[in-house]
Amino acid sequence: MSDRTPPPTGRLLVSGCDVLRVPTQGECEVLRAQDIVVADGVIEDVRPTRGPFGPAPAADVIDGRGLLAVPGLINAHTHSPMTLMRGAAEDVTVEGWFNDRVWPMESNLTPDDVRIGARLACAEMIRSGVTTFADHYFFPEQIAEAVTETGLRADIAPTYFSSGGAKALEATVGFAEAWHGLADGRVTVSLGPHAPYTVDDGDLRTLAGHARRLGLRVHIHAAEHLEQTRSSLERRGITPIRVLHETGVLDAGALIAHGCGIVEDDLPLLAEYAGTTAVACCPKVYLKHALSPLTPVRDLLGAGVAVAVGTDGAAGHNTLDVWEALRLVALTQKQAVRDATWMTVSDTLRLAMRGGARALGLQKEIGALEPGMRADLVLTDLSGLHCRPLHDPRAALVYSARASDVRTVVVDGRVLMRDGRLLTVDVPELLAEADARVARILDTSHGRAVQHYDP
Repeated sequence: MSDRTPPPTGRLLVSGCDVLRVPTQGECEVLRAQDIVVADGVIEDVRPTRGPFGPAPAADVIDGRGLLAVPGLINAHTHSPMTLMRGAAEDVTVEGWFNDRVWPMESNLTPDDVRIGARLACAEMIRSGVTTFADHYFFPEQIAEAVTETGLRADIAPTYFSSGGAKALEATVGFAEAWHGLADGRVTVSLGPHAPYTVDDGDLRTLAGHARRLGLRVHIHAAEHLEQTRSSLERRGITPIRVLHETGVLDAGALIAHGCGIVEDDLPLLAEYAGTTAVACCPKVYLKHALSPLTPVRDLLGAGVAVAVGTDGAAGHNTLDVWEALRLVALTQKQAVRDATWMTVSDTLRLAMRGGARALGLQKEIGALEPGMRADLVLTDLSGLHCRPLHDPRAALVYSARASDVRTVVVDGRVLMRDGRLLTVDVPELLAEADARVARILDTSHGRAVQHYDP
């Protein structure tokens, strides 16, 4: 274990930028020509600019003129080391994706593989303006090390299957006890039972109890699609969401991945725990796997449940680009409810920023550029031809912006990318290490798998 990144010190001034204000409700707005003053990793002030360099003493000054500062994007559900499997499981059914491709490939992974895959994911996310992510994977210590080294913020859930037995469960809890709050608070931990169909009720109760004891949440796949819900009803007489209720997972607080199979009877249960329950929507993978319906975002928000935007792993989503994901959330939700006035640009931005923060229990720290919040911010350049003329910067962010429009990324007051140059990752060295591992990881001729998919 290590914590190589020192806590942020000194002052940072981002001068002359426009600032996206994301309120808890209502319309987002763009504040023109502002200075963002940061002290020891915290936003001290957002005020009308006093000139390109301002009078306030600053250890570092970023000239933000012509750029739009937005809260760092939050990837609310991913499996970061799966960058190593990008494009290796295409045009297959859900069952084939798990049983023939991904779970056999995952049986090949070593801790070093996970470290490289996680660092590759961190580099990709920094470059695209993601400052925080919620991860769910094996060898979590390696992911935590990658987060520590690259300067990102992450909530890490160690994936647990009941087939792993008592030793794996103990290791899961041990990781949480050892790592939660490290890297100056940038690493937090959730407990990570994989799903109700791979983790038995006894283990769910045990992990929920540990979560309550440690003050943590549970990050779990549940009701991923309607077929899973129907299967649970046939086998057990209850939905996967009710399983979470009866085993105490909802009481502990839950981040539910996908939730496309959440049905009307589940909504009162979720509403009961709305203050500590969230659902991560990752629409690209639903489209790729031809799954229907989508996450019922309107119903969940109506029940007071937080909804956030995620990419899932790159083996399914292909990128970790939250701009792409939030755009698909807006488009697919309009189509799903047949209402072009639903999922406005302000609502979509709020899901990707404040919704993501709330999903991780970090709503008092990140998700908005306001005094007292941690300084997680992204400078975007909307001057490209694909954004012009710029009638509404908010609409450009949702429907036009690209990852390549991100210029500078700051997390906890530390600059991780400046003017398009990554500062905490040696990209050529990283790519060489990743490429050297791919052939071995993709070999499934051995017939092994980490699990069998049969929900």
